[in-house]
Amino acid sequence: MDLSLLDIGHSYGRTRVLDAISLEIPAGQVLCIVGPSGCGKSTLLRMIGGLERPSQGRVMSRGEAPEGCLNPLTYVFQDFALLPWRTVAGNVALVLEDHGLGRARRAAIVADVLARTRLSEFAGALPRQLSGGMRQRVAIARALAVNPAVMLLDEPLSALDAQTRELLMEDLVGLWTRAPFTAVYVTHNLAEAVRLGHRIVVLSRRPGRIREIVTIDTPLAGRTTGDAGLEKVQAHLWDLMREEARAADAELLDV
Repeated sequence: MDLSLLDIGHSYGRTRVLDAISLEIPAGQVLCIVGPSGCGKSTLLRMIGGLERPSQGRVMSRGEAPEGCLNPLTYVFQDFALLPWRTVAGNVALVLEDHGLGRARRAAIVADVLARTRLSEFAGALPRQLSGGMRQRVAIARALAVNPAVMLLDEPLSALDAQTRELLMEDLVGLWTRAPFTAVYVTHNLAEAVRLGHRIVVLSRRPGRIREIVTIDTPLAGRTTGDAGLEKVQAHLWDLMREEARAADAELLDV
């Protein structure tokens, strides 16, 4: 399923947050969105996911969702959003309970996504027993359980330490390599963007407009930390953002 954003604009009262955003998001591609603080990255993601309606423009989909898709658009949040009284398996199973699936089918789906995310041996653990990285892995497994057409990831690794973030980036690359999925990934971390994105959309400071769309041709599985080509792309992204990020930071501090 492909997504099209057509001239998206949005305001909160008199404050213009987004302006003239038009994008194509083809199936099987990871699109990363970066930009200065307050430029409307998460707002745009909410509009793609239907959680908020834009003041102008439209979000359109084309094509069919994948076979067995239970929820075309599904989120992975920064704060994991796990139910503390449910086990790992129970948290993953939660998203399957209103779809009319039999117990055996639900159990099979849960077992599959736990295996794919290397969580099988933690199926009976509670969230409080897990590290932050493991809890986010559970959140990713839960998103995969509904076989979404598009995954929407809002700063999913920002609360994690550098080593855990690196491990989860490897996990995401592995998951995509084995079974390519479509994703829109919002991040403030440029290293994440160049590691995970097929295309990177750079937004301007508020109101967020598209400054540039950067395409990376290197296959996801071939990208490594310290790669000179990726570091060059990352430096280019920072050159695009530096002055606006400084201005946006000062603007936020004045509020």
